[in-house]
Amino acid sequence: MPRKIVIIGTLDTKGSEHWFLKEKIEEARLETIVIDTGLMDPPHFKPDIPREEVCQAAGLSRKELLEKKDRAFALEVMAKGVTRVVRRLYEEGQLDGIISLGGGQGTYISTMAMKDLPFGIPKVMVSTQVSGDVSRYIGYKDITLIHSVTDILGLNSFTKKIFSQSAAAICAMVQASWKKPLAAEIEKPLIGITMFGLTTPCVMKIKKRIEEKYKHHDAIVFHARGTGGRAMEEMIREGVIKGVIDITTTEWADELVGGIRGAGPHRLEAAGEVGIPQLIGPGALDMVNFGPRDTVPVKFNGRKFYAHTPVVTLMRTTAAENRKLGEIIAEKLNHARGRTLVIIPLKGFSTIDEKDAPFYDPEADGAFVEGLVDNIRKDIKVIKLDCHINDDRFAEEVAEQFIHMMS
Repeated sequence: MPRKIVIIGTLDTKGSEHWFLKEKIEEARLETIVIDTGLMDPPHFKPDIPREEVCQAAGLSRKELLEKKDRAFALEVMAKGVTRVVRRLYEEGQLDGIISLGGGQGTYISTMAMKDLPFGIPKVMVSTQVSGDVSRYIGYKDITLIHSVTDILGLNSFTKKIFSQSAAAICAMVQASWKKPLAAEIEKPLIGITMFGLTTPCVMKIKKRIEEKYKHHDAIVFHARGTGGRAMEEMIREGVIKGVIDITTTEWADELVGGIRGAGPHRLEAAGEVGIPQLIGPGALDMVNFGPRDTVPVKFNGRKFYAHTPVVTLMRTTAAENRKLGEIIAEKLNHARGRTLVIIPLKGFSTIDEKDAPFYDPEADGAFVEGLVDNIRKDIKVIKLDCHINDDRFAEEVAEQFIHMMS
């Protein structure tokens, strides 16, 4: 069956550019399905899926949408409609990759649809918006952003070069990509491990130990900075990950206190829902993340801070916050359907939370332990080790316990 690449585009304002993209893809002997998300002027060429069908997928007619004369509302409707159309194409086996060219609105509409697709499906967005914070466009998904450099308005020797390279990129990605969903193509079952810069020594030891003694699984490490936790949770639900060593649960500190690296209120739920083995630790729960020092909200004046880098400021969690974190994590784990184990290092949760280090605070760490133990389900085992999280003993115990859980 020929591989098909979906092209999303506003064919009234960027029709010629998307026609050029379509031609380049078809020159590589791949088929295209063009979806028109323009609303105003007639499309530059006839799409495979017209704008009227996109509107209907969102529950409105194009006429109703235009009559509202609300640009922001129209943007949301078209984003919802194209997301549903793209999802249908994927479920019908009509989508092997997806690409779009866009400015602000086009990028928003197209990436909303891309984010709804599973990991492993090639996704390319050629955009004027590739600068500054692009998290609103990619979220935690595997979307490839290509900077258009110029605005997307007309074809010339420069834009043709950018668009040709973009077409070549999506074609190469599709030709090299998995034919089946990611979960069906993984050579070895994956073990998810969470890591932060200040728990790296611990995770490196655990990963090495797991790969040495549990050779029929691969370890996959997620950076616990918000997007990492979200990505891991979704991959668990997609069936890609078969067990979790969630040793770095720091994202919950940001979620609770108001830092910039929270992973949302549903963090720590996926493994329990699916029923896969999970081993939980309090890695980096001694800190909340902010940007440069002058960006920290004034309500935190007087708290203990540490400059991790010139653009990352860490704030020490208090005993009250840590006790609440213990309660939250206990509540999440209490709903688990699979094997669940908690291991706590009593001498510190991160590189800067040990004796003589800036965030060393046994009382605050102890409050977390109390909050968790007082509220966790009685059949969930909690192991307390008299060592630091980055000590060899802790990593060895985590690896051995997890191997036992998976066996």
